[in-house]
Amino acid sequence: MGEQGSDVRVVDCRGMACPQPVWHTRVAIEELGPGSELEVLATDPMAELDLAVFCERSGHRLLEAVTRDGVLRARIRVRPAPPPDAG
Repeated sequence: MGEQGSDVRVVDCRGMACPQPVWHTRVAIEELGPGSELEVLATDPMAELDLAVFCERSGHRLLEAVTRDGVLRARIRVRPAPPPDAG
């Protein structure tokens, strides 16, 4: 894993098979703040679908998923923080 700029973390999962790309993505998200972005690189043919389902179920937003030369680049925005309790 590395950093790209100051706001986007890159999670390099090339060569990993399911479920590792989603697991590494989840770990990175836990380290980031709400609203942060990360980019996941993966070569597993199921990674795009797996990441889309993960984002949908966990409230994160899959901003873009593009495969070029066998490498998926998926940009994900971490879900925003829940609103403060009004009670």
